[in-house]
Amino acid sequence: MGLAKELRTRRKVQTREVVVPEWGDESGDFKLYCRPITCNDLNRLQKKHPSFLTNTTIAAMVDLILMKAEDASGEKLFTSADDKIELMGEQTDVISDIANQMFADIESEDALAKN
Repeated sequence: MGLAKELRTRRKVQTREVVVPEWGDESGDFKLYCRPITCNDLNRLQKKHPSFLTNTTIAAMVDLILMKAEDASGEKLFTSADDKIELMGEQTDVISDIANQMFADIESEDALAKN
């Protein structure tokens, strides 16, 4: 087995909880889950949104949410083309907050340069 495959078998993927109060109901805040953003995820987003890392648009944030949002059991929350249309109708601060929570572990290029 090559090193890359061996490393993949050692990888421990932690699911992140994303709290969305605006989508909650009388029982409490809505929670969705996402796995860490990978190089493959960023590559897909950059192909669709070339300036993703320097000028993140709402459309790019929505695409990130569509790609990564899961329920507590790991099932994709958004699976149809209509889901993008519905998410694009959300308030920008809600979409931005969800995307920011998904990106919480990724340091900015400036922060990495300081290290």
